[in-house]
Amino acid sequence: MNLEGWATFTDVSYASERRRDESGMLPVPGERLGRLTMAGEPVSGATAGPAGQAVMYSGLRRAEDAATKGSGLKTIQAYRFALDLTPGQERDMYAHAGAARFAHNWALARVEAVMGQRAAERSYGVPDEQLTPSMPWSLAGLRKAWNAVKADVAPWWAEMSKEAFNTGLDALARGLRNWADSRTGKRSGRRVGFPRFKSRRRTTPSIRFTTGPIRVEPDRMHIVLPRLGSLKLHESARKLARRIENGTARIMSATVRRDGGRWHVSFTVEIERAERVPGRPQAVVGVDLGIKYLAVLSTGDLIANPRHLVTAQQRMRSLGRALSRKCGPDRRICRRPSKRWQRAAARLSRAHARVANLRRDGLHKLTTRLAREYGTVVVEDLNVTGMLANRRLARHIADAAFAVIRRQLAYKTGWNGGRLLVADRWYPSSKTCSGCGAVKTKLALHERTYVCEACGLVCDRDRNAALNLAALAAEFNTAGSGPVAARGADCKTRLGGQVAAKREPGTASAGQTGTVPPQGRTTNTCALRRTER
Repeated sequence: MNLEGWATFTDVSYASERRRDESGMLPVPGERLGRLTMAGEPVSGATAGPAGQAVMYSGLRRAEDAATKGSGLKTIQAYRFALDLTPGQERDMYAHAGAARFAHNWALARVEAVMGQRAAERSYGVPDEQLTPSMPWSLAGLRKAWNAVKADVAPWWAEMSKEAFNTGLDALARGLRNWADSRTGKRSGRRVGFPRFKSRRRTTPSIRFTTGPIRVEPDRMHIVLPRLGSLKLHESARKLARRIENGTARIMSATVRRDGGRWHVSFTVEIERAERVPGRPQAVVGVDLGIKYLAVLSTGDLIANPRHLVTAQQRMRSLGRALSRKCGPDRRICRRPSKRWQRAAARLSRAHARVANLRRDGLHKLTTRLAREYGTVVVEDLNVTGMLANRRLARHIADAAFAVIRRQLAYKTGWNGGRLLVADRWYPSSKTCSGCGAVKTKLALHERTYVCEACGLVCDRDRNAALNLAALAAEFNTAGSGPVAARGADCKTRLGGQVAAKREPGTASAGQTGTVPPQGRTTNTCALRRTER
C-alpha cells in the first residue's frame, strides 16, 4: 500500500508523485491473528490476510536510524484551519479552482475522443498497429499533453499557478486508474464509474499545492501559498508552527477547499511523534458501538449518543422548505438561481456543516480518550453498508459514524503506544454469554437484556458484547502468532438452539461463578445477576 492509498484511508491529501517515496513512509499491513486483526503496530514481513478479510493498515513506522532520525514515530498527519479571505482573495481562489476544473475537463474530453476514435477504427477493421496512438492516463502523460497545448486552449494560463492545472489533471489520472482497476478486478469494493465532467456549480472548489513557497508566517495567523500570497487564518496555527520550528514536522502539501460556506486549508505534514505510553498500558477495553448509546465499554461506562443530525433535523427541514420556495436553477430552460435562492442554499449548507463539525469534535474526543487511557482497544468489524439497508435505522446509523470511530482508533492507538484489535465480522459478540461462553442461535434486536439459559447470567445486551470483545484480547496474547482457538466464528451462527462454546483455561464453567478472562481492570465493575436454578 503506497502513500496515496494511506492518505486516502486517513482522509487527508497526499503529496505529489515525485515526493511520494522520498521519506519512505509506507504503511505496513497489520498482522492477522485468527479472528482478530491487529492495527496500530508495524509488523515487519507480515502479509495480508485471506481474500475477503479486512486488514487494517498502520501509517506509523519506527525510525530506522535512531541516531540520525531520532527515536520517535513518523506519520503523515493533516492540520486543518479555516481562512478569513478578502473578496479579492476569494475571487482568486475561485479562479484557481476554475483552472483546475478546466484542465480536468479538457483532458477528459481528449481521452474520450481518443478512445472513441480507436473504437471506431477497430469497427472498420483497422489493424491495431495502425490505430490512432493512445493517450497516456498517468499524471505525467496528461501533464505533458496539457503543456503542449495550454498556450492555445488556455491563453490565460500564466495568470494561474501551475498547481491549479496539476490538481485537475491529478484528479482525472486517479479517476481513470480507479476505473481501470475496478474493471479488471484489481480494486475491491463497489464498481467505480468512468470519470465525468466537472460542473462549475456542482463541483466543490479545491486546489492542492505541492511545490513553491508553502509556509506559516512568524505571527502564526497567516500562511503563504504560491501565487495567492499571504492568507489570514481564522485561528492561530501555533501547534503546527511549534513543530516546524522544533524540526519535528515538514509540510508536504497544502489543499485549499471550500466547505460549509467557508474556505479551509489542510496541510499534509510529515511528523515525528514522541513515543508515548497509555495511562493504563495493561488495561483492555471492549467497545460495542450502537445507536441507543454511541459506545458501551466493557468497564461499564456508557457513552451517550448526541444525535446531532436528529437534533438539527427540524431546523434543516425548515431551511429546506424555504429553499424550495425560491427560484432555483433549472438546466432545462437555462435558468440561473436567484440571489435569494443562493442565500437560502448557503444557510442550509452552514446547517449541515455545523452538524458535521459537532459530530467530528465529539468523535475525536471519544477516540482520543480511549487511545490515551487503555493499552488495548477491541472493536468489531461492522458491516455498515448492510446495516444502512434498514430504512428505519439508516439515518441514525449514518449519524453515529461507526467507520470514523474505527478509523480514528486505528491511528490514535499507534500514536499513543497502544494497539487496536478488530474482531471478525462474524464473531457473535452479542449472542455469546460472557460468563460461560454459550452461544444463542437467535437474538432479536428488541431484546436489550441478555439472559443465558445455560448459566443464568443476566446482563445488558451491549455490555455483554463489550465484555466478549475485551475477552478476545486474552486469546490474542495467549495464541501468539497462531490461530485463535475456541472463540470466534468464520460464518453466521448455525441454526439449532443454544450451544456451549469451548472455553480457554482460566475461564469459568457453566456451574461456576465467573466472568471473562483477566483483562486489566475491565471486569471489576461488572454487576451480574444470576437466576436461581
